[in-house]
Amino acid sequence: MTVTTVFRPLVAGAAMFALATGSAMAADLVRVASPHTVSETADRLVAAVEGAGAKIFLRVDHAAGAQSVGEAIPANQVVIFGNPALGTGAIKDAPGMGLDLPLRVQVVDEGGATVMIYHAPASVAADHGLAADHPVIVTMTGALGKLTASAAAE
Repeated sequence: MTVTTVFRPLVAGAAMFALATGSAMAADLVRVASPHTVSETADRLVAAVEGAGAKIFLRVDHAAGAQSVGEAIPANQVVIFGNPALGTGAIKDAPGMGLDLPLRVQVVDEGGATVMIYHAPASVAADHGLAADHPVIVTMTGALGKLTASAAAE
């Protein structure tokens, strides 16, 4: 038996698993359209987050990163933020939540349209054994909805 023979079924199985779970994972993404450019939308999101009393931890410009290695991708930024007073409660109840906090919103140009994308807090919570109606998850869900709506407002 060759190595190829042994691993071929494993690779096929992994590919089938990825296809099967990919659509479920995509269903857990929330998408919010914005009439503003990626940069303007990210600026507006940062302002909304700070205005709500939360903290910006990082802003990643993937397009600038691609450009730094001689590649080009459409405008693509990720804003990473949170409220330690809130997130700590989720991590206290489910330590694995630390893998998915602070919150992240990607702001991306999809064919000329700006879209904000984030993981639904309830789906992230489920991955860590927290109920969708956990008070922290409910608050995060509402906050993400309000913050992205504010960033997308005309």
